[in-house]
Amino acid sequence: MVTSPLRADAARNRDLLLATARAVLAAEGPTLQLNDIARRAGVGVGTAYRHFPTRRALVEALADDAFTALLGEAREANRHDDAWTGVAMLLRALLLRQLADPALTEILSTGPDQDATERTTGHRDEFTTLARGVLERARAADLLRPGLADDDLQHLVCGVVFALRIGDSLEERVDRYLQVLLRGIRAG
Repeated sequence: MVTSPLRADAARNRDLLLATARAVLAAEGPTLQLNDIARRAGVGVGTAYRHFPTRRALVEALADDAFTALLGEAREANRHDDAWTGVAMLLRALLLRQLADPALTEILSTGPDQDATERTTGHRDEFTTLARGVLERARAADLLRPGLADDDLQHLVCGVVFALRIGDSLEERVDRYLQVLLRGIRAG
């Protein structure tokens, strides 16, 4: 699908809506409502809905940069010579990106049936392929706990992200929690 570039005023409105939504998400959590975002951004509700037909489309737009960066990190993990280092790189990137971007967490915690855009579904498919490659290399080297499915690992990472968001001293706990996760999924 070819889209024409936005007019300057439309691009400004879109950027303003995204900045406002990002600020609301950071301050108040994932309760974004398009009508409220439009009001806070000082634009009409119709303008908000023209750019983002649903709340989900707004959340996907907010998460796009983080998802793109995560894909780059997943590619690096997939190319790493050492299978276990690739797993550690992948999980670290996944944890840090979700901690930094609650919109990405929301996207990754739901299935493709909820995606509002083909771009998000494409990102999701690419990430799944890259992650599967990393994990299959680790399985082939007998490095992952037997019986650990890809979905199990996704749920474990989501749980660690949730646990890390509880309490203070996040920076101090990230590496410790990651090491616990890695020890728990490693074979032997």
